[in-house]
Amino acid sequence: MTHPPLLQRIQSLWTPIARLLDLMRPAAVLGARLYVAQVFVLSGLTKLRDWDTTLLLFTEEYHVPLLPPAVAAVAGTAGELALPVLLTLGLAGRFAALGLSVVNGVAVLSLAEIAPAALQLHVTWGVLLGALVFHGMDRWSLDHRLALSRRPGSCLTAS
Repeated sequence: MTHPPLLQRIQSLWTPIARLLDLMRPAAVLGARLYVAQVFVLSGLTKLRDWDTTLLLFTEEYHVPLLPPAVAAVAGTAGELALPVLLTLGLAGRFAALGLSVVNGVAVLSLAEIAPAALQLHVTWGVLLGALVFHGMDRWSLDHRLALSRRPGSCLTAS
């Protein structure tokens, strides 16, 4: 049987920790956005650096369903370069996170064989992107700023 004073003591210890975690949430969300964005931008830049190899890979190794290899290469590379910019800025952030989730999922599904370590990275990116889709971009984003500016009677200030 628990005693109310014990519960009060636990709550008094937990409350400042919870407040600190709440203060750190925007930084954590921004960190997740920047990490995932970097991964996809670097992948997109690698594809651009050697487009002939990229087309060869999409023709011979990556088996993207429903799309011809050249279209899949362009679409995948465009997604890897454009969506991370939106994610970083937190502009249409949920859309960007959802789009990158599709790119991530197609990448896993289009490879006949994937090393366990590589699969684990894709799972990690997928979990982070899923959290961003469901949670949103938080306060340090253009989405948040735009939402503030659309509120009736409010002015957008640098807070």
